[in-house]
Amino acid sequence: MLNSKPLLFTSLFALTISAPLAASPSLAGGFWINYSFNEDTHETDFGDQAIIGYLDGAKSDKSPWFYSAEFRLGPGSFTDVDNNSSGQKYVMHKAWLGYAINDNNSLTFGKSQVPFGWKTANFWPGDIFLAAYGDQMDVGVKYQGGVNQFNYQLAYYLADDWASKSTDSTDDNRHWGSSSTYRKVDTAVVDFSYTFNKQHTFAASYQNGKLEELITGDRRTDGEHSAYVIYYQGQFDQLTTKLSYIDGKRDLPQAYLAANPDVASTIDNTRYAGEIGYTLGDWYFVLDVTLAKSNTNGVDGDTVYAFAPGVRYDYGPGWLYLEYLNQDAYFDRNMQINQGDFAAWYLTFDYYW
Repeated sequence: MLNSKPLLFTSLFALTISAPLAASPSLAGGFWINYSFNEDTHETDFGDQAIIGYLDGAKSDKSPWFYSAEFRLGPGSFTDVDNNSSGQKYVMHKAWLGYAINDNNSLTFGKSQVPFGWKTANFWPGDIFLAAYGDQMDVGVKYQGGVNQFNYQLAYYLADDWASKSTDSTDDNRHWGSSSTYRKVDTAVVDFSYTFNKQHTFAASYQNGKLEELITGDRRTDGEHSAYVIYYQGQFDQLTTKLSYIDGKRDLPQAYLAANPDVASTIDNTRYAGEIGYTLGDWYFVLDVTLAKSNTNGVDGDTVYAFAPGVRYDYGPGWLYLEYLNQDAYFDRNMQINQGDFAAWYLTFDYYW
């Protein structure tokens, strides 16, 4: 039954969103293009352009329904062609339908943001060592509510992409197996936060789910994953601060381990992340720093780092970014830490209409 779930959910989502909605649709679009310079090899690259389309319907007094979708096309769409649902350089980054129960409570159906910690601000360096827990967009249902300064989100995700074998297909890709090994399914997520004095938000998230093997063709769920994060966000006029502690664990499927005997059966690591940003007129200066330490048996347990300073200029219809990334390790598809120095500069231009 598991392999029919994404198709059933997609059909349900399509039928629901086709119902008459009173929310006025808002169509928008844009594009971005990037220039990069690799400090180690001195290689340059100009391109990674993408065209983006948006469809949004905000909450209104006329209808409890609201919705949002984002479509990306091009080599810079941050999608993994070998493992996405299209097999091409285009992807539906998100597509969800919301229903407002009242002013403080709502339900969301479709591909939406997983409520797990905060996301990095840098555009091209991406999630760095938030890897696997950065910009997660998964397919499922989410409940959001709150009372005064207390807010909570409860979610259940069938999978992290639409098709039966696609996985981890957009910004936070290459951390959840592949279409030929395993993928993330049946994941429950909870997030609780408390905002004090309109400046300080203290929060925690937890997620737990299964891993579905895609090697034997049996499509069994004989692996598991879990993680928790404790995090803080602060806003002080022009200054923004973020801190988090993440602990993640993954028990890999037996079929995958049989085909890869050198891989540890249980992957376990800890991350520490911080961000500081400052707004000065149309300029925004930011620094993301992430540290990680492997707790996996037989793997080097030294602490590794990644940092990404950047500046963003708001010129009106879009932004101009200058960003730098430096790291001495990376996370692979199993969420394992691997040694590897990398340093690069990124100059990005985007425009929206």
